[in-house]
Amino acid sequence: MSDDNTTQCLLFPEIFSKPLVARFDQLQSSSDGGAFLLKAADRRYGLTEALAGCLRDSRQAGKVDHSLHELLAQRVFAIACGYPDANDSARLASDPMHKMLLDRDPLAGRDLASQPTLSRFENAVGPKELYAMAEVLALRVIERHAERLRGRIRRVTIDLDPTEDPTHGAQQLSFFNGHYDSWCYLPVMGFLSFNDEPEQYLCTAVLRPGNVTAAFGAVGILRRLLLMVRYFLPRVRIRVRLDGGFAHPAVLALLDQEPNLEYVVGMAKNAVLKRKAKPAMRRARKLSRRSGQTEHVYSDARYAARSWPRERRVIIKAEVVRAEGKEPKDNPRFVITNMQQSPKWIYEQIYCHRGEVENRIKELHDLQIDRTSCSDFWANQLRVLLTAAAYVLMQELRLGARGTNCARVQVWTLRERLLKLGARVLVSVRRMVVQLPVSFPFLPAFRRIALALGASPG
Repeated sequence: MSDDNTTQCLLFPEIFSKPLVARFDQLQSSSDGGAFLLKAADRRYGLTEALAGCLRDSRQAGKVDHSLHELLAQRVFAIACGYPDANDSARLASDPMHKMLLDRDPLAGRDLASQPTLSRFENAVGPKELYAMAEVLALRVIERHAERLRGRIRRVTIDLDPTEDPTHGAQQLSFFNGHYDSWCYLPVMGFLSFNDEPEQYLCTAVLRPGNVTAAFGAVGILRRLLLMVRYFLPRVRIRVRLDGGFAHPAVLALLDQEPNLEYVVGMAKNAVLKRKAKPAMRRARKLSRRSGQTEHVYSDARYAARSWPRERRVIIKAEVVRAEGKEPKDNPRFVITNMQQSPKWIYEQIYCHRGEVENRIKELHDLQIDRTSCSDFWANQLRVLLTAAAYVLMQELRLGARGTNCARVQVWTLRERLLKLGARVLVSVRRMVVQLPVSFPFLPAFRRIALALGASPG
């Protein structure tokens, strides 16, 4: 038996009543049989085409085998299917489903771009093009949901949150960050949510050097998002939620000057705030001594840091934490706001819900948005945007799964349930057929999503 045949064939002589031979010889088959849902989601958004429209092609036309749109779409679809590296293309080059996603004949069409071609593509994109791509990503997300909800949007909530992106090489602008105790980048992710919907939709992902503060670049990001939301949804109320790292004078000044905008921003504790929290802390300690449990009390105060031009309202959560075998511990928390509701309601119903953003960021890490191993910073920013685009498409699939057992699952679970299907691809003169298993356990969710994305019952 040749080495090639050995690679393509496995034999289990004794585990069943008859010998089992497993052969990897089905050229018409794919293990990503459900990936055409991504194509349908992309067609609805027009996302990869719009992103590719931001790029300038400086290649010699006579030597081009793959358009910039094809290269970008190849990377986005591969990332969504669980292949975050450009060198994964060697294993996907002849995959009929991935060829189909690029509008090629899945069987007779030419192979996908190779790793060297994709690497050249990633390293050829400059900062102006990346800026335009980031704007297009946000615009497409806002347009999509404005169309989806058709005048029923009363409130848009903007959340920004940084996340650690550890680096392990000589990447440009990788620095040591004392807060995370690692060499890293510090990208910031932006999300939008509409009315009281539980989902936060990714709208921007900006890679930043590892040694910047959480608020670095936040004014520019917020200003652009606010302009876009105001343009497409001029009558909605906007709410901004930020953690303590964003409590910078310039950020607060921007939020204060915006009309019809309410905000809650975490604030790091200091001596003045602790002093203002003393009455509430005394009440919390008293309650905790009586109950023997963790207790908290809410209050508010007016406060102005030295760098602020005026006082702002600060919500105080005075908490005493009790853990078995340990002494009670004071844990005061502070939130700056321009809202007028009760401190308890603002903290528990508004500020605490921003914690859901961490689940969205976890999903982005599951898609390996931190696969920023290029030596060039801008190439890594492109990778971040490509992963963000893949995530936007996955969120569109999850949106179509409402009312099914896939409606609230994590993105990696959605991929395993809906995209990772063994499939056989057939091509005739009139149509292409994807043959999928009869025993597919998630068919109701798959069918619901497909119909939501424009499929017809057949």
